[in-house]
Amino acid sequence: MNYETRDTYGMYKSHDNRGPGPRLMGADTLIGNDVYNHKDEDLGDIKEIMLDMSSGQVAYAVLSFGSFLGMGEKLFAVPWSALTLDTINKRFILNVEKERLKSAPGFDKDDWPDMADQSWSQDIHAYYGTRPH
Repeated sequence: MNYETRDTYGMYKSHDNRGPGPRLMGADTLIGNDVYNHKDEDLGDIKEIMLDMSSGQVAYAVLSFGSFLGMGEKLFAVPWSALTLDTINKRFILNVEKERLKSAPGFDKDDWPDMADQSWSQDIHAYYGTRPH
């Protein structure tokens, strides 16, 4: 699924550079977007967007990977800065090998990590090669 199909308000329909997108986009339209890597491999989709309430910045996208009909789903907090919007294919690109993502620090939907923990945050950013904001 992509942000244009989730656009219930029609905010991305304008082709004359008025309105939002792709530089300013609604969070609800991004949830459910596909994530691929540079090899065009499907890495999953965005399940949630985590906001840093003290800075007002997007901190992480929670990515779902490896599930079949919701079974065996593993979640990953991916630093927002590790994602690039592919406006041509209407999806996100995460520059990580599929095998590397399989071994990335993840969590179960019923056991979320403390994403405000500085040590956890540093580990996640180090894994994806990004810098904390």
